[in-house]
Amino acid sequence: MTTAGGEPTPSVTDATLTDIATQGIWRGASLDINPSVLAVARALLAAVQGTGPDAALPEELRELAAGVRQRAEVTLPRITMEGGVSLSAFSIKQGGSESRPVVIVPAGWNPYGWLPFVFGYLSLAARGYHVLAYTPRGIGTPGLVSTSEGFIDVGGPVDWADGSRVIDYAEEHLAPSKVGFLGLSYGSGISQLVAAHDRRKRVAAVAALSTWGNLATSLYDHGTRHVEAVRLLVGFTGGEEHEKFDEPTRQILQYFRDGQNLDLVVKWGTDRSPENYVGITNERRIPTYYSNTWHEGLFPVGEAIDTFEKLTVPKHLNLWIGDHGAPEGTGISGVPTGLPFPGLLTPIREAYAWLDHHLLDAANEVPDWPVVNSQVMFTYKTAPVVGGGRLITTPARREPLDSWADATVSSEAWYLGGNGGNGDGTLSDKPSKGWNRSFTAGHETAATAMDEIMATGQKEWFGNPKEYRPAAFERNRLLLWSTEALAGGRRIRGSAGIRLAVSVEAGDAATLVAYLFDVAPDGSARIITHEPFTATGLTAGTERTLDWKLQPAAYDLPDGHRLALVVNSRDKLYAFTGVPDSTTTITSPAQGEAVLELPLG
Repeated sequence: MTTAGGEPTPSVTDATLTDIATQGIWRGASLDINPSVLAVARALLAAVQGTGPDAALPEELRELAAGVRQRAEVTLPRITMEGGVSLSAFSIKQGGSESRPVVIVPAGWNPYGWLPFVFGYLSLAARGYHVLAYTPRGIGTPGLVSTSEGFIDVGGPVDWADGSRVIDYAEEHLAPSKVGFLGLSYGSGISQLVAAHDRRKRVAAVAALSTWGNLATSLYDHGTRHVEAVRLLVGFTGGEEHEKFDEPTRQILQYFRDGQNLDLVVKWGTDRSPENYVGITNERRIPTYYSNTWHEGLFPVGEAIDTFEKLTVPKHLNLWIGDHGAPEGTGISGVPTGLPFPGLLTPIREAYAWLDHHLLDAANEVPDWPVVNSQVMFTYKTAPVVGGGRLITTPARREPLDSWADATVSSEAWYLGGNGGNGDGTLSDKPSKGWNRSFTAGHETAATAMDEIMATGQKEWFGNPKEYRPAAFERNRLLLWSTEALAGGRRIRGSAGIRLAVSVEAGDAATLVAYLFDVAPDGSARIITHEPFTATGLTAGTERTLDWKLQPAAYDLPDGHRLALVVNSRDKLYAFTGVPDSTTTITSPAQGEAVLELPLG
């Protein structure tokens, strides 16, 4: 038997589900989807269409598919947009005469369109919703049933119009009582943008998972281009760049890669940012659910929090350990029960509860939720497993807040010292002047934000955060400052600030990347947060004072651990601006002190 796409129907076993439940939805060192996720999706699709054997599924998935098939009609329509562009869709129409809400799910940015999360659509149908998932224009691999025509608009006005046309289709074919949107990643931004721009104001609720608030600052912030995220995304559309993007978009991408006309890149990204339309969302009173991760590699958490804080609608923000899609992805991929650790499905269950309350009028716990629920990094308990790695036995602690601003209640100044110019510097409670420290610019180091976008953070979510060894950091290519062992530890809550002076030996620009680490007594370390800053218009040999904020964090530094600040010039995530192999010098500003401002909760 074959699926709708012509592929043989895969056999899904408990081992397939265990792979998703313990390894997550991303696979490999480069951006890709776990084959187990695709196997579950294809088998479920065949089951609900009646084209594959039920025996290809474990009992719970078999029952889910059979239940949906018995009470609903499943179709794979093509929805025609303006200009005749055809979008692929997956529709579940509930039987009976009772009017029900529809959840519309724009697919994420991936070569398979709506296909990977069929389990999620069936789960929504089992809760009583009509479901209409669709692949935004241009996304998908040629030949797959889940691929849409057209050029990718990257969440622009064409995508907004497409979303409204999908609502038109839902009204015509499903006659829903209400319309809600649920999206993961790319689909989450489109969900918010369609809700804000639909002329008939038909969107009653949004759940935006691993979402962005400001696409411009996701791509370019503190003068630094986030080149690795763009490189991976451009290669993850299901086709070649010239086939997937029209000429104006390709020009924007080239400007970005070349570091040219960045004002045009910023405008382009701003036009595609939910933050730019938050006033409309507030005016329309659209209940909005956000989730994001502390070590997000595509849409850094700070810009999502900033947008969320501007919302005055009914709203909720979940902040999770990990990276893009890891917390929510497992729950929409095919893991019903038999969880490897408690709390694994909490992210998706809470998103569903949000929709249930606002679309089904369910009398659930949503009205009693805090506005923000912040998971504190690495406060889970773990145990070793056979074959290596660790497994979570107790989930990480979550902290309720009325707003993210309430997370920070005070701050603590740690002054950078030169330690006589030899060896590592110090972080002290007393200002230090008259020192300078230098390193060779232009090289990646072992102090890095992550080994790979998504893959490193996914391991964090499953209880295996990356271990660093600061003693092995390349001292000629970076600088390190640290505190003494801190009695009582510290409750780090918010965005740490850095102030220092920089000068360059050659050229007129410098990229600095600051990292904050928790260093244990045994010398191992975990990353707390980081952020780059690129200064331009420098004069060689002349100091300039720089001041910037790191990404926000919720982190408990344990008793007896040290806090370490590292500054280098290059991380694989970001563009390097400067002269390779030249000397960069850090010193205390002539007016003021070099300082790390640590936010405390």
